[in-house]
Amino acid sequence: MKVLVVGSGGREHAISWKLKQSPKVSELYCAPGNAGIAEDAECVNVGAEDIQGIVSLAKEKKIDMAVIGPEVPLAMGITDELEKAGIKTFGPDKNCSQLEASKSFTKSFLARHNIPTAKYKEYTDIDALKADIGIYGYPMVLKADGLAAGKGVVLAENAVDAEKAIDEMMGERVFGDAGDKVVVEECLVGTEASMLCFVDEHTIVPMESAQDYKRIFDGDNGPNTGGMGSYSPSLLFDDEMKKRVMDDILAPTLAGFQKDGLKFKGVLFVGLMLTKDGPKVIEFNNRFGDPETQSVLMRLDSDLCEIFESVCDNRLSEQEIKWSDKRAVCVVLASGGYPGDYEKGKVISGLRDVDDDVVVFHAGTKMSAGNVVTSGGRVLGVTAMGENNDEARAKAFDNVRRISFEGMHYREDIGLILQK
Repeated sequence: MKVLVVGSGGREHAISWKLKQSPKVSELYCAPGNAGIAEDAECVNVGAEDIQGIVSLAKEKKIDMAVIGPEVPLAMGITDELEKAGIKTFGPDKNCSQLEASKSFTKSFLARHNIPTAKYKEYTDIDALKADIGIYGYPMVLKADGLAAGKGVVLAENAVDAEKAIDEMMGERVFGDAGDKVVVEECLVGTEASMLCFVDEHTIVPMESAQDYKRIFDGDNGPNTGGMGSYSPSLLFDDEMKKRVMDDILAPTLAGFQKDGLKFKGVLFVGLMLTKDGPKVIEFNNRFGDPETQSVLMRLDSDLCEIFESVCDNRLSEQEIKWSDKRAVCVVLASGGYPGDYEKGKVISGLRDVDDDVVVFHAGTKMSAGNVVTSGGRVLGVTAMGENNDEARAKAFDNVRRISFEGMHYREDIGLILQK
């Protein structure tokens, strides 16, 4: 079958890399793709948010199934438009995509269906929000309601920091329309973990667990990023925790979808805080997480194309999904200055020097004058497998040190349990 992957990041490279292994896939396209994806798929220069351009491309190439990577085109309704054109699409429709596109939509859903999460309050007026500074104590969790590329969350340590964050979100509108409404939450104490799930209208199947690292510096310090690395499975997820997540969160979520008429088909990313009172939901995303996908898909032994098809056709319950017992670690190499201002166009060296069993997923790269150069804040995800976590970490970092570009930055604590 002919498959089109929409997107250009590390997540889309991991998806394309895995789809290429499927005997069912005869032709693989990616729009717009990047320098690494171009080795696994034919890249077509159509932007992920050019909805009509993507629909036209899918018709022209006679695509059998489209796979949507990023959250923005999902929120714009790309699935609805592709399905109107008769193209099977892996990814939730516009209605379901509110689960990521609006923090308040998700918090209301969680409260309505008694799914464990933090206490919260919504604000659309800057003065009302400032009057409630410290409402749940500190750190004060402030979230821009809309999409903000994974950066719309601030943990303010005191009233001064909180007022500054409020001014930036609602006054200066650094996140644009996403900050027109702000959600304030109780700060949950514990360790973060992520659970990716395949979901159709009748079934929810958790993938192997993963943990990512949001802050830019070692020890979980500095500003939030889109994610500086991940590992799978989480060292904190034992069988008892898996059961609690399924019973307390995933099963009620599926029942809530059905009760609310949300015909969710795709990947549900559940961001969790493992607290002393049990797992609680921090956020929902409507798609594979990045960089969790890189470490999770390295461990997938089943045919990803078959799984995607079964979700589109509401046959997920028929799938037996198999995973490797090995561990995987993904270390993100970022541009100097990220998540703030950074320069692009830096030549990357050493990409051909990595071990054969290590995969370098490209997140922000392009070809220029015969060289692979940087074109984003997060540039590469060096991903390695091992019999245990320590072995996977050692292999990943050994290969990280073979790659270089001007200003390259990475965290050295990826794969470790962090207690703050």
